[in-house]
Amino acid sequence: MKSLAKGALASIALFSIGSANAADINVRIENLTNSIYYTPFLVAAHPDGTSLFTSGQPASANLQAMAEGGDISGLVIDLQGLGATIAENPAGGLLAPATSTNVDINTDGTQNTLLSAVAMLLPTNDAFAGLNSIVIPTDPGTYVYNVSAYDAGTEANDELITGGGAPGAPGIPADPSGASGTGGTGAATADANTNVHIHRGSLGDTDNAAGASDLDSRVHRWLNPVVRVTVTVR
Repeated sequence: MKSLAKGALASIALFSIGSANAADINVRIENLTNSIYYTPFLVAAHPDGTSLFTSGQPASANLQAMAEGGDISGLVIDLQGLGATIAENPAGGLLAPATSTNVDINTDGTQNTLLSAVAMLLPTNDAFAGLNSIVIPTDPGTYVYNVSAYDAGTEANDELITGGGAPGAPGIPADPSGASGTGGTGAATADANTNVHIHRGSLGDTDNAAGASDLDSRVHRWLNPVVRVTVTVR
């Protein structure tokens, strides 16, 4: 939880970012995919030197719970221990394709200078969208971040809809789009890279009664970026 990703998003270099430690911001999250839904988002401003995850490192147990089943409660407890400013489930449920949600966050009187936002992609095994510890701009204006999906590295991407979702339980919890099939044999075995890494996307197939995957490649296929986050500093 205390490890901080050192790599900065390339887009940050386009902006002049102040050093003040307080900001009144609006965070807008837009689903850029065709048929992927997001479990409730967790949006948080948190102190320098902290992060929800680090690419290239193993996922924490609480990150795994979010990435495999959409459970953000453990991450919320982690953030509360840091004195973070937290916004849970701004969409009031699943965030559907081509929709957006937004939330106001005020960090006045705190040392919360970094912003993160995470949520699980459905239907996937352990993919999550991750805006990871960006420095919150303090100069008034609008700042746009295109966000990739990460693989938590904790579960094989078998692409089988089993109702699984508890950490360590194989399979995909559900397909909110209702476009998936059944009878898949498994699209992939365990990841070679068991650390958090950029997700390679869903494969799917075109056989809704058999094949390797329960996902439909004509519907569920996705590529990065999967989310756009717009931060408006007042």
